[in-house]
Amino acid sequence: MAVFTEVPPDAARALAERLELGDLVELRGIQGGIENTNYFLTTEQGEYVLTLFERLTAAQLPFYLYLMKHLARRGVPVPEPHGLPGSATPAQPDGVLLHTVCGKPAAVVDRLRGHSELAPTAAHCAQVGEMLARMHLAGRDYALSQPNLRGLAWWNETVPVVLPHLQPAQAALLKSELAFQNHVAQSPAYAALPRGPVHADLFRDNVMFEDGRLSGFFDFYFAGVDTWLFDLAVCLNDWCIDLASGRHEAERAQAFLAAYARVRPLASAERRLFPAMLRAGALRFWISRLWDFHLPREASLLKPHDPTHFERVLRERVAHPVAA
Repeated sequence: MAVFTEVPPDAARALAERLELGDLVELRGIQGGIENTNYFLTTEQGEYVLTLFERLTAAQLPFYLYLMKHLARRGVPVPEPHGLPGSATPAQPDGVLLHTVCGKPAAVVDRLRGHSELAPTAAHCAQVGEMLARMHLAGRDYALSQPNLRGLAWWNETVPVVLPHLQPAQAALLKSELAFQNHVAQSPAYAALPRGPVHADLFRDNVMFEDGRLSGFFDFYFAGVDTWLFDLAVCLNDWCIDLASGRHEAERAQAFLAAYARVRPLASAERRLFPAMLRAGALRFWISRLWDFHLPREASLLKPHDPTHFERVLRERVAHPVAA
């Protein structure tokens, strides 16, 4: 959620008028994150988030925007995108959700209430686990399909790019883990994993709580169709570890998994590959953070994440496998 594109107030005001959201009151850049340009957009009618997409294309974006609409209709608390008034058709009753600002594809969504819990308890983790399972089930009948763009194919493309920046021990770990994940992906157990739309980036800072209760999931712009187990692993690698060491935190993980399983029990193939997917989740974010750190883009407010964090998490997941 860095600012790569400076949006003049007049451009934001014109968009708010087109969407019939009322007169612009304030436009403020959001610090944090590394993919898109984000602003808090406040009008006389309410508070919204304006996102300009810096990497995703206009052809890729409908998957994310209509997914959020789909989930919201099924009771999953996500930011609803605002469509262009009068643009609905029988084929697309939600209308046009993708707009253009400063020559970039853009969207306006409702701003969720509450705040992120950056030091979650087992009770917070249980709420996230339950809602994640509800989200997975709610997405089963979503009509659009798009692969996880930061999945295995992207790992295979990106690892050769970041390897020259690593120390020998790091490079050896990265190459061996990538080989392991390619092997897992070819197995019958992997083919049997349930799958559908996943968030794929549901870290602590992408979930909101208000008065101790979960109020929403946001930032769906890494979503895609992948295994539900991978999505679960990504969550556990953030919500249920000690951030300083990367070590597994059993109490929070048990609360998360138990709440998830009450809504959607894990299949036998998921239990079998649970340790491997925890490693996959750690590998994915180690690769992306290495890429962002060593090959950065210029942006106002940009603050790259430390890639060594997920190196530690991966080493912990390899050394200390965890059963579901």
